[in-house]
Order: sequence, then structure tokens, then C-alpha cells
Amino acid sequence: MSTTDGPTLIPDDASAQEIADREAKMRRRKGWFPGLSDKWNALPRQTQWLILIVVVVIAYLLPILNPPLITTEPGNNWQIALAQMSVYALVAVGLNVVVGYAGLLDLGYVAFFALGSYTAAMFTSPDSPYVHIPYLWTLPLAMAVAMFFGVVLGVPTLRLRGDYLAIVTLGFGEIVRILATIIPAMKGQVGFQNVGHPPGTDSSGQTIFQNSNGTPWYWLTLSIIIVVLLAAGNLERSRVGRAWIAIREDEDAAEIMGVPTFKYKVWAFAIGASVGGLSGALFAGQVGFVNNQKFDIATSILFVAAVVMGGTGNKVGAILGGALVAYIPLRFTAIAEFKYLIFGAALVVIMIFRPGGLLPARQSLLAYGRLAYNKLKGAMGDIPASGKVVLEPGKGADK
Repeated sequence: MSTTDGPTLIPDDASAQEIADREAKMRRRKGWFPGLSDKWNALPRQTQWLILIVVVVIAYLLPILNPPLITTEPGNNWQIALAQMSVYALVAVGLNVVVGYAGLLDLGYVAFFALGSYTAAMFTSPDSPYVHIPYLWTLPLAMAVAMFFGVVLGVPTLRLRGDYLAIVTLGFGEIVRILATIIPAMKGQVGFQNVGHPPGTDSSGQTIFQNSNGTPWYWLTLSIIIVVLLAAGNLERSRVGRAWIAIREDEDAAEIMGVPTFKYKVWAFAIGASVGGLSGALFAGQVGFVNNQKFDIATSILFVAAVVMGGTGNKVGAILGGALVAYIPLRFTAIAEFKYLIFGAALVVIMIFRPGGLLPARQSLLAYGRLAYNKLKGAMGDIPASGKVVLEPGKGADK
């Protein structure tokens, strides 16, 4: 027998059934359009980027187009609704780093959102006694402040897991709201009015970034979302992203394999907190008013619902979930007061029929993962998923 020949692998009945079950499971994971993902992955990289550029252009034109089927008017201004949707989408992208990538259940994410809002307000509002700086400077400052408190919270608490970590983060979110109530400098319910905004005037001398004009705020937030998505995508494919995925899937196994789990969990908390602080500063500038009533636990739960509903671990899914959480109450104002009931029921339905969310996370996250996956699939396509091997009669190790 030639040394290059080997036994022919023939799956038995049990193996064939297991293969069928696994393929069915994979089809369910791919979602409602199982062929769409395969077609997208088969496209050349240049074609994918061209399609994405078209989608981005359409996204920038939404305030001008005001599509009649999805507009929030006449109940709510469409441009302001887009600005709020973009802020919520940015929040969901930041929380997705913590919940989706690293698998850390953070129920107090609104605390970092509040820290960013108060940072922008306390350094730009005329009601604040502190030094005033240009609004755009408060964006990186809000990120730094939120990141600092993310590390302060993460270092002593991230050795906890599951429900215990969720309770601690929930308490942290409530602590921030209570401090905003009892500390005189943070003005409680009175809050800060006339929060700053980016500079610039139009041809008529009017300020571009007005609280009543949502278009420039939407464009600014959308541009920031694109930058954050590119950074998150690079992190996802890096060693840090692979460590986060390993921690999410099985923290004990990751630690046994040499992954410094505590360090990477702190990184996830810090990076997610910085994005939350950035979104909070944008929210404060767009609304123009900040007080302690905007950062309650219910809002924090909505942030988590946005990530879970959109697709835990999927950047695009997080954007979709965040936008929907903000859009539905603005679009259907008659049922806006029942939004918590609606989102609760929607989450139950999604968890039953779509446990991965509307857009489940992709499984190939390594750099060059698609190429490696296709090669591996071609090389091992005939190997049964169960690993069971039956030798074809007449063939063995030797001829």
C-alpha cells in the first residue's frame, strides 16, 4: 500500500444523524436568511467595502430623505429622533464590548453614561461653578473619567462572576444616581441647563449644533460610531478580542490555557466604560440639560435589552438593537408608556426563538478567519462531526 493512502472514512448511522443535527443547528444560528451570510462571505473584499460605503451614505442621508414608512413625524421630530437613536446605538456598541465580547453581565452601565453626561455639563454649562472648557474637549475628558471609574469598579469586583457581578454593577449604577442627588455641586433634580455644544454657525449666523436641530448631532454621532466600529473590529480580531471570546465561552478553561482573565476583563470594563462616557457627553450636548432623573436603573436595563435584542457579540446587531430601543417609543407614541412591557415581551420571544438575537455573532473571529475556515472546511469536509470512523471493507493500514 502507498504510504499516502489511508482508510476511507465512512460515517455510520449515528454519525450521519449527528452531522444532520449539527447542520440544522448551524442553519438556525445563521438566522432567518441562512444563505445571505454565505453569499456575503463569498463576495470579494472590495465588493463588501463598496456595499458598506453605499449603506453609510444612505445612513448619512436619512435626515434629509425622511422616509415616509419609518419617519417618527408628526409625533416626534425625525432629525431629533435620529440623534437619539444614534446615541443609543453608540451606548449599545460600548456595552457590547462588556456583555457581548467578554461575557460580563453589567446592569449598571448607565453609571458610565451618567459620568460622561455630568462631565460635559459641569465643564460647559453656565450653571456650573467650575472652569469652562470647549465642548469638544469634554468628549475625550468624559472618556477618560468614565474609563478611570471603570477600572476603579473593575479591579475589586471583576473576580466575581455571573449574578454576583450583575448585582455589584447594578449597585454602582444606583450609587452614581444617588450621589448626583445628594452632592450639592451636582444639583440633583435642578440639574445643569444650556450644556455646551460644538462650535460653528451657518450662513445666516445661526448656531449649527442647536438642541432643536438634530441633523448635525446625528451626523457627528454617526461619524463617531463608524470610528468606534472600526476600532472594535480590530480589537475583535486581535489577541485581546480572542481572549475576551475565550473568557465569555469558558473562563476556567481560558485561565487554564494561560489567558490572564482578570487583566482582560478589566480592559473590557475600561474600554466599554469609555464608550459609555463618550455617548453620555454627546447625549448631554444634544439635549442641553442634565439632571439625576435621566440615569435610573430602568434606563440601564434598556441598554442591556438593546444588546441582547440586537445580538450579543455582534457590532451591527448592537447598533440595530440600540436604534430600535430608542426608535419604537418615538415612532409609536401611543404605546410609548408601555415600552418596558413591550421590550420585556420582545426579549422573551427573542430568547425563545432567536437566542442569539436578531443578528447573532459570527463564529469566525480570528484574523484571516474566513480564509482559514474555508481551507479547513475543504480539507475536513468528509470527516464525521462525531469523530467516529468506520473502515471501508478491504482497506486498512496496509495493502
